[in-house]
Amino acid sequence: MVIKIKIYNTLTRKKELLQPMEEGRIKLYVCGITSYDYCHIGHARSALVFDMVVRYLRYRGYKVTFVRNFTDIDDKIIARAVEQGVGSQELAERFIAEFYTDMDALGVLRPDIEPKATEHIDEMIELVQELIDCGLAYPSGGDVYYRVGKFAGYGMLSGRSLDDMQAGARIEVSEKKEYPMDFVLWKGAKPGEPKWQSPWGEGRPGWHIECSAMSRKYLGENFDIHGGGKDLIFPHHENEIAQSVGANKKPFANLWMHHGFVTIKDEKMSKSLGNFLTIRDVLRDYPAEVLRLFLFSTQYRNPLDFTEAALQDAQVGLDRMYDCLAGIAGLPGTGNGQPVIGTKDRQKIESLRQRFESAMDNDFNTAQALGLLFDAVKVLNKVTRMLPPQAAPDDLQLVRQGGADLRELAGLLGVLQQDSEQYMQRKKQQLLDVIDLSADEIDALIARRNSARDRKDWAASDAVRDELLAHKIELHDGPDGTTWDVKS
Repeated sequence: MVIKIKIYNTLTRKKELLQPMEEGRIKLYVCGITSYDYCHIGHARSALVFDMVVRYLRYRGYKVTFVRNFTDIDDKIIARAVEQGVGSQELAERFIAEFYTDMDALGVLRPDIEPKATEHIDEMIELVQELIDCGLAYPSGGDVYYRVGKFAGYGMLSGRSLDDMQAGARIEVSEKKEYPMDFVLWKGAKPGEPKWQSPWGEGRPGWHIECSAMSRKYLGENFDIHGGGKDLIFPHHENEIAQSVGANKKPFANLWMHHGFVTIKDEKMSKSLGNFLTIRDVLRDYPAEVLRLFLFSTQYRNPLDFTEAALQDAQVGLDRMYDCLAGIAGLPGTGNGQPVIGTKDRQKIESLRQRFESAMDNDFNTAQALGLLFDAVKVLNKVTRMLPPQAAPDDLQLVRQGGADLRELAGLLGVLQQDSEQYMQRKKQQLLDVIDLSADEIDALIARRNSARDRKDWAASDAVRDELLAHKIELHDGPDGTTWDVKS
């Protein structure tokens, strides 16, 4: 079967068919963190978006080489290290370790290669020298700058002209520059800062050169996909293109993927604005799978506004998914009854995988894919409750396969990774902690109601249901008896 995955390419501003340079293999580079502080929810979105992309591409049969870098030398790192009275390397290593703690808590798969900038200084110096040799860069006063005016394609990614960029940019004023928009490739050493030897004197690399050098080393001069947040389009990714295409004289990344911002009250979440929540702030109150559901409730290119209500909705949705799987797990092993599942419901269950793939093949539309999963939960709950004690073997097989598909497809988004029955037991205990009845008291009332139902004493049965509702306990009758939940 031919796989047709379409991805929105920032470079061409349209969706394009994913056409790997090497059949069956995808080379993906994503810009990672600058390791000077704890990660916030915006970082979580970036990590989870590309975690989802890698999971899905591998599910579709591709061999993916995933590279994500660490910027471990930078002005922000140096400034924070001075504030804390530690070395910049010590600070960078500490926050790389904290990053791994957060990523492990989120269940993020580790990339295949995770290069650090400080371990690739030689590759950066080599690339800078190539740019000087071809006239695209020039040394000046211990620094080295890129001549943006000499690169004809500058602005191709952001879609802006040099005049527009200069008018709207915060330009570092320097007499060393030939032109205000020229950007630094190598910074001359300053007292007390980390430094390395180079042909232009002691110093350290500029930010943009890192990814050009490291992507070339691990993925080659031309590769399939480059990703990051929309805030990286300009100047970082624009400058990467200028460096890489300028030095290599061939295309750089074929597809550019950029995810939208996480906002709070429609304002971008960022450390500079002080309006951010760290990943561990959120995980103190909500499980990682809830955060994943929240982040994937919107297609990755769109902005996503962070609210407590949205997280609570994601929690309810996750509980509903696990409750569905727990109900399927509780079905009898065999049966010899007559089929009761209708054609329409059967088709919905059987076609779930194909419809999910269609949504994801269309630029990783997780919002639509999640909608299909929740629709499947609704159908599976409906048919599970209507199955008689002696269900038809075909019906049992269909429902179990539907549950297995639900779990596998949700797993591509990193959710439904836990045992459903254990999850619901923990949930029930959490619910008991916030109501004024014990589990034994609830079970006794349910037994009294069932006895009344057996006697066809509907008034007594309804009275027990009303009594439980007064305690916020909601009953659900199914083929294996009556279950309860706390009414939302």
